[in-house]
Amino acid sequence: MTGELNPGTVTATPDRATAARPARGTRPRRLPAYARLAKLGMVDYYLSLIVVWSLLPAAGVGIDGSSWATMIAFLLGAVGLVGAAVAFDDVAGYRDGSDAANYGADAPVRRLARKPLLAGTLTEGAAVRFARGALVVGGLFWTTALVLAPHRPLWAVLGLVAAGCVIPQYSWGLRLGYHGFQEVFLAAVGWAFVLPLYGLLTGEVTSLAVLEAFLFGLGPLLFGVYSNTNDIAGDRAVGRPTAACVLSRRGNAVFIGALSALETVVIVAATLLGIAPWWYTVFLFPVMIARTAQFMNGIVRGDILRGRLIGIRAHRILVAALVTANLVSSGTA
Repeated sequence: MTGELNPGTVTATPDRATAARPARGTRPRRLPAYARLAKLGMVDYYLSLIVVWSLLPAAGVGIDGSSWATMIAFLLGAVGLVGAAVAFDDVAGYRDGSDAANYGADAPVRRLARKPLLAGTLTEGAAVRFARGALVVGGLFWTTALVLAPHRPLWAVLGLVAAGCVIPQYSWGLRLGYHGFQEVFLAAVGWAFVLPLYGLLTGEVTSLAVLEAFLFGLGPLLFGVYSNTNDIAGDRAVGRPTAACVLSRRGNAVFIGALSALETVVIVAATLLGIAPWWYTVFLFPVMIARTAQFMNGIVRGDILRGRLIGIRAHRILVAALVTANLVSSGTA
């Protein structure tokens, strides 16, 4: 969950004392700093709305005012909750030193400016206040989405409530990311951003919606594991047990390869089982090519951050392919 922003010029690892205050003679640009704290440049989770929208015609559901209002409230709630989660994560990483360790040595590559606590553009207190405010705003908008939704099946309501409670606790509260749940968390957020919303708009769940929710959730996971591989030293230092930290180098490579292969297996199996039309695989073939390039660059050649970048692009290719396939299938393209 990181944003694409201007590269920083800091090349040494900053300490907390110097990072907490801006350079003399400069005036912090607070609004851009808060945007960086919320990682607004990373829209990948929010693309779930486009996927859900493209599934509606096949379900025979028209998009009326209530549906549009529900989707807008859902989106704003998602931005608030994810913003709270990543802000809390930055505070946690700042306090335990893992962000300084992970971002210091290669600051120009990983763009230190997108870590406003390390860059000194925000104080720790300001970041905590922002995270709490974003959490409240996110909860209010998701409550609004439930009120406005044309349907409220119990499973969708419970899914949304559970997601709203769990998402902010990645590095705060229960600190799920510090107890070995990081990889599951990254995928589960993607699943939660597709299925509950689909249920609120249609009142049902279909095998195709489950399939696309699963594939969508794999996207953030399949670039998150590359970030974790790059961050092994810092994560091990603070006891964050990601798969990259727990497994050997070879074991981690096998794990990432298996996740990449799982995506392809699920796509092919869906067509063979009749969950998706036979030409579904054709539309998603570019995703398979991108995954191969990601693994070759990131794992085989050892360019982890390039592998992560290709993973982000692969996720966006996946979204475009799913949307196109859904619209073609429903005859509305």
